[in-house]
Amino acid sequence: MSQSVCILGVTGSIGRSTLKILQQHSDQYSVFAVTGFSRIKELSEICKQYRPKCVVVPSDKVDELQQLLAIHHIFDIEILTDEAGLITVSEHPDVDVVMAAIVGAAGLLPTLAAVKAGKRVLLANKEALVMSGDIMLQAAKDHHALLLPVDSEHNAIFQCLPQNYLQIQPNGEPQLGVKQVLLTASGGPFLNFSLEQLKTVTPAQACKHPNWSMGQKISVDSATLMNKGLELIEACHLFSIKEQFVTVVVHPQSIIHSMVQYVDGSTLAQMGNPDMCTPIAHALAWPERIQTHVPPLDLFVHSQLDFQAPDITRFPSLKLARHAMQAGGLAPSILNAANEIAVSAFLQQKIAFLEISQVVEHTLNHVQNGLADSIDTILQTDQLARQVASQRITQLGS
Repeated sequence: MSQSVCILGVTGSIGRSTLKILQQHSDQYSVFAVTGFSRIKELSEICKQYRPKCVVVPSDKVDELQQLLAIHHIFDIEILTDEAGLITVSEHPDVDVVMAAIVGAAGLLPTLAAVKAGKRVLLANKEALVMSGDIMLQAAKDHHALLLPVDSEHNAIFQCLPQNYLQIQPNGEPQLGVKQVLLTASGGPFLNFSLEQLKTVTPAQACKHPNWSMGQKISVDSATLMNKGLELIEACHLFSIKEQFVTVVVHPQSIIHSMVQYVDGSTLAQMGNPDMCTPIAHALAWPERIQTHVPPLDLFVHSQLDFQAPDITRFPSLKLARHAMQAGGLAPSILNAANEIAVSAFLQQKIAFLEISQVVEHTLNHVQNGLADSIDTILQTDQLARQVASQRITQLGS
């Protein structure tokens, strides 16, 4: 029986990779709904090819999309708008699987809606768990949703953990013989840059990742290692494990996607070519496996694998993220909001690369932490953190 899929953020790299898998297995999956934000022409082409029942865009993009669809003589796709539209398609009764691939805090409410509707949620939006991990996981439990990680690192950890590990609710301490999680990081494009060199790097340099094809925001996060910091927080929530049991390992080749160490001395690693189609296919079909176009790993080509500890002097964002997770409560939301504002300012060349982490640290120090006990509180704190970060950016530029 074919499963109906909703793709939140279809024009991004995760969304496009998801379409590849769905196309390859069109007998098993169909596209029910897609959403896009700014690439409306690309979105119209996707609608032409996959003919979803619904599409969601910002309200100011409706006319543009309608005109493009009319060129293709497409008049039968329902167009929904804004956050309300995202939530509607996420919880739609005809949807079986939701790919949550909207970047940033904008993905929080639609992802939560999908979880509360009891869907199989493929989680590519790490910010949803960073901001509201406890609420999201409790909702998944209450509504019998299946929350499966798509980030290559978390998917790798999931594959290396004992079967049914997530069902035992470890409560922070590793269980079933697990000793620690090793979260791998490529190190980004500036791995070997000195602090002096980092002072003058450009957005174009930061967006040129050595191994992965990603959007601008996540590419900059990878360059600062904030991406790994957010992933550390996500891993703690997903696998109910305290941050001291998660060790970040810089592995420039991105062949080992992450590892799990056990008390008997074993270390299990999930390896593969750096292609997001692999974790997407795994989460889509789990507990089965389906074929992808990704070639198997050639160990004779990738004969050397390197590992090193991260340098938190040159890349302090990782330290800030770990401290935010230790502080708990609203601190991860404050961290995430400040980082989104700072990265945007860097991409607009309003601040320097090294000032990204300075803005985040300033915001963490100037927005009061508290309990992340409701979505309203989390979203209010998110807005306050954005204001404080924006004010700091203005000060740095004056």
